[in-house]
Formats: sequence, structure tokens, C-alpha cells
Amino acid sequence: MALGRRDLVKFAASACALPLLSSGALAQLAPNPPSIRPPSPAERSAMARLARTFMDKYDVPALSFAIGYAGAIVHEDALGLADRERNEAVTPRHLFRIASVSKMITSVTIFRLIEENRLKLTDRVFGPGALLGTDYGPPPYSPGIDQITLEHLLTHTAGGWSNDNRDPMFTHPRMDHAQLIAWTLANRPLDRPPGQHYAYSNFGYCVLGRVIEKLTGQAYAEHVRADVLARCGVTDMTIAGNTRDQRQAGEVAYYGQGDGPYDMNVRRMDSHGGWIATPSDLVQFLMHVDGYARPANILRPRTIQVMTTAPSYSPDYAKGFCINKYDNWWHNGSLPGTSTIAVRTHGGFRWAAFTNTRRANSNMDGDLDNLNWTMARQVGEWRVA
Repeated sequence: MALGRRDLVKFAASACALPLLSSGALAQLAPNPPSIRPPSPAERSAMARLARTFMDKYDVPALSFAIGYAGAIVHEDALGLADRERNEAVTPRHLFRIASVSKMITSVTIFRLIEENRLKLTDRVFGPGALLGTDYGPPPYSPGIDQITLEHLLTHTAGGWSNDNRDPMFTHPRMDHAQLIAWTLANRPLDRPPGQHYAYSNFGYCVLGRVIEKLTGQAYAEHVRADVLARCGVTDMTIAGNTRDQRQAGEVAYYGQGDGPYDMNVRRMDSHGGWIATPSDLVQFLMHVDGYARPANILRPRTIQVMTTAPSYSPDYAKGFCINKYDNWWHNGSLPGTSTIAVRTHGGFRWAAFTNTRRANSNMDGDLDNLNWTMARQVGEWRVA
């Protein structure tokens, strides 16, 4: 593996608490070089050829991507069809379901509340005196449930409810959030005590969305748009609908490859996998939480350090962000009809790439990741490591 290449962590949809306050201030990183030029026409063409090869391999109707550096979108492009039936060409402004890339956004929202001293990572979530109290049913709970903390949910170490074939978020599609959480607490005991083992949990991030609602008195999406996305200059993101007819204006159509992109309750996935966005939206978001001095971040440097530090027993996943030893952060997302990735590299680049299909049981996620690195390397002077 070349130095700087990220170790891809794949997900199916796919802890020692550090204090937020420190006696020593952390310095923000300065981009080096301070700015970069956009790709030339020849370099853009080379990127597009690479993208087309990927699309042909995986029968991708539409691929959209954006690359940012030091507060600027330096390149974006979109290839293929947003809607095959209408022969509608995709553009960089088309919205895509981003699936589990949504978890980055939920984590940042939680850390905004922590900075406001409204939450602590050690806060318990369920039971009398906890964040959600008995909103979803009174004790007695199955062993360990009343010991789950905010940090356990952020790091996927709550002890159960993983994204296997019993993932609560893909069961009981007619239940709303409250009904599903109450049912899960009553019927799905943990597999092990909290804080000992990593098991990727969509349900855990669903619960984090309800914590945000309880603390703010606002609907999850409403609060996130006002307190996080607007501060990043992002105004068009919203929560997806479930059916083709429920698509937003400017949203692509989704195409299954042996699975059904409209057979899920995506709206209920809000805080773990429900957002729709353009790639440039996610790049703008990442550039405001990346630890670099430009543009101004919406979290303090120490907060960002805590957010991107993983438990010792789960070194590849921090709190809403996958991480590796090269100081790259990312998240990918996968649903029927959707494969996505958003990346913050240690060299100062931010990029995101979305498709409107998924090929299960393939290396599509890994190849989408590699595609972004290879496209960025078409501009030699960018020095993408």
C-alpha cells in the first residue's frame, strides 16, 4: 500500500473518553500549498475516462464527484443519466441519497451540543436520569441497556443491534422512530456488555437522532440544517423519501441490481442514512470540520481531535468517521441503489463521489474509493499522496 493510501473500511449499508477541554490549545493546520489550480481540460478528460471505466464495470447510470481544497471546490463533474427512463443527463447539482455518509453529519451535530455543554460523552442514554429517560419504555431493561453512553453509540460499541440480517432499521418498516426504538429495547437484548466490542450499528445512530431532538426541541433535520449545514454554506440537503414518486426536485432516480431501492423506509433512516446531497455539499461540510484553518471550522480543534479519535479496541472507527494511521478520515455509504464515499485526506484534500446504483457482493465500494484517489492524481502538481 502506497504511503497515504487509506485502508478502506467497508460497511454493509457500510472507549476511553477523552476530555473536550485541555490546558494546551491545539493549532489548526495550514494548507500547504495555500491553494491549488483547477485541473486543465486534458486532466479533466483523463478523470472522466477513469470514471467512465468504473461506470462501465458496474453498470452505473450516474456518477457525480467533487474535489475541494483550502475552502474551494477545485473540480466537480457528473457523468451519465440521472433518470434513464427520461434520458435526463446528470449534473453536479443533482441530489443523491448518501446513505451512511449521513453518520458524519449526525456526529458533528452531537459534538456541537457537547461544545455548548448540553451533552457529555459519558452521559447515559436510556433509563431514569438518562438523556432519553424512559421515553421508550420503563425499566427493567435487558442487561447493559441502561449503561449505554453517548460515546458507545458514536463509536458503535453499545454491545448490540448491529447491521446484520437482524438490523432493526430494516425491520418493521411501518413503525415510526418511537415505536421501533421501544420495540427494540423490549425485544432485542444486547449481545455483550457496552464498551467492549465494535459492531457497526445503524440503530445506534438512529437513537442519536432522537437525542438531538430531545435536547433541542426540534426535528432532527431541522436542527441539523440550521446549526450545522447552514454554517457550512450548505442549503439544499434534506431527508430522502421512500419511493420514486417521493423524490425531491433535482434528485436522481435509483436503480437496483438484484435489490430494490424503493423497498425501504429511508425517511426513517434520517440520522444514520437518510440525507440526500450533492458531492459538493459534502465537500463543503468536510472543509468546515477538517481541522484546517481555512475555511473557519464550526468545531474547536480539541473537539475535532476527540471526534476523530478511536477507542483502543476499535482503532479504525472514531465517532462518525473512519480513520487510519495516515490521518485520513472518511465514511462510505451503501444502500440498494446507492454507493457513496466522502473523504478528508491528510494532505488537505476533501472529496466525495456518489452513484445511483449498487452492486452487492462486489468490490464496488473499494473501487469507488480507489477511483477518487486515481482521478485526483491526474493532476501531478496536486501531490496527492
